[in-house]
Amino acid sequence: MTIHTAMLLAAGLGTRMRPITDHTPKPLVKVGGKSLIDYTLDQLAAAKVPKAVVNVHHLAPLLVNHLKHRAAPAVSISDETAALLDTGGGVVKALPLLGGAPFFVFNCDAIIADGKTPMIDQLTSAWDDKALDVLMLVHPRATAYGFDGAGDFFVENGVMRRRGAAKEAPYVYAGAYILHPRALAGETPTPFSMNRIWDRAIAASRMRAVIHDGAWYHVGTPEAVTDTDALLARV
Repeated sequence: MTIHTAMLLAAGLGTRMRPITDHTPKPLVKVGGKSLIDYTLDQLAAAKVPKAVVNVHHLAPLLVNHLKHRAAPAVSISDETAALLDTGGGVVKALPLLGGAPFFVFNCDAIIADGKTPMIDQLTSAWDDKALDVLMLVHPRATAYGFDGAGDFFVENGVMRRRGAAKEAPYVYAGAYILHPRALAGETPTPFSMNRIWDRAIAASRMRAVIHDGAWYHVGTPEAVTDTDALLARV
């Protein structure tokens, strides 16, 4: 199945990235000589995904001005300057721009480097429109650059389970997934976390995982910017 639209979550305050984000929205922070948001937009352009929707809030004019110069994909803005809606509410608000077909959702705080198979192809080739409402890209915690958490999920043959009370889990959410709009039925554009949708989909056996086979860099702090710059310089 071909997916024609992507949503990029770019409205957050980037508090852990301060003081950089006092004057630069986190998606525009440069790492390896490129703004974080452009890594994903360039991958979408390479995969010929024609449309991207980007939500904005913090320092929105800077982000809007940056995006208006892109030719591909074509970018539409979902304006959250009046109020932040968190990950779930932000996607719900953007649904009129996203349409009724499945779409990608991306964070803007990670660089998802392609491995043997382009990351976008990994997701689309594993998508099952009848069986799934969510298909998430996860990355092995052992090779997750810049990530110091305990991990998010256990995965076996694509089936996902939250870390729960376990001390650690082997996979982390990589900041990318495919979402079918039907998973948001009944939701309103008020602040809520997408975790609610994920938990519902996992419980209904309508969410699966794809294990990313490239490098993955989490860029969440000023120190991570410096560290990732150095790592990318050696690639």
